[in-house]
Amino acid sequence: MENRIKALLFDVFGTVVDWRGGVARDVAQVAPPVDAAAFAAAWRAGYRPAMDQVRRGELPWTKLDGLHRRILDDLLADFGLLALSEAEKEWLNTSWHRLDPWPDALEGLHRMKQRFTVATLSNGNVSLLVDMAKRAGIAWDCVFSAELFGHYKPDPETYLGAVGLLSLTPPEVMLVAAHNSDLAAAAEQGLATAFVRRPGEDSEPAGQYTYAAADLAELAMLLGALSGLPCSCRCRSIR
Repeated sequence: MENRIKALLFDVFGTVVDWRGGVARDVAQVAPPVDAAAFAAAWRAGYRPAMDQVRRGELPWTKLDGLHRRILDDLLADFGLLALSEAEKEWLNTSWHRLDPWPDALEGLHRMKQRFTVATLSNGNVSLLVDMAKRAGIAWDCVFSAELFGHYKPDPETYLGAVGLLSLTPPEVMLVAAHNSDLAAAAEQGLATAFVRRPGEDSEPAGQYTYAAADLAELAMLLGALSGLPCSCRCRSIR
C-alpha cells in the first residue's frame, strides 16, 4: 500500500505545533500571576467535551474559535481572571492562532512536500489554521478543517471529506498524528497512518499503523525511501 500514497494529512495541535508552549506564553503575558502551564492544560482539557457536545447535537455547529471562547469564559473564574477586559479575552482566545511549530516541523514538511501533497486535517477552523500557517511559515498545499465538513474529528466525514476533495481514495492518503484516537479513526476509514511522538501527547503507538517516527524529520526520511528523496533509513515502518 505504501507506494500508493499521494497525499499526507496532518493533525495540527500537538503534532505540528506546540500548543502548550504557545498558549502558556500568551497567558503569562496577559496574566503574569497565573500558573500559565496549568491554565493551558485546563483550556485544552475542555476541547474534547466541547466538540462532543456539537457532535451529539447538544450545540449547533460552532467553529473551534467559538468553542475555545466558551471554555475560556468558564476558566476565568477558576483562575481569578474575571477582571480581564474584553479586548484581553479576545486576544487571549486567539493564542491558538499563534502557536509555534515543533523544531523539526518546517524542514520535515518541506521535504515531504517535494513529493506529496501536504495538508492540514484539523478541528481548528479555517481562519485559525491560515493565521497559524502564515505566522509560522508553514507552506501547506491545502488547509482542510472540520469547519469545511461540519463535523469534528473523529467523525468519518472529516477524513473522507478531505480524501474526496483531493479526488483520491483512502489508501492513497495518509494521516499523520501524535494521537492514537485520531489515527484509529482514520484507519477505520481506510486511510494509511503515521504515528509521530511528541512531548505531552501519546507516548507510544497503540495500533498497527503504517509508519512510526520520532518526529517529522524522521518521517520525511522514511518516506524518502518511497518517494526518491534522500533517505538515511534510520526510521522505520511498523507494518
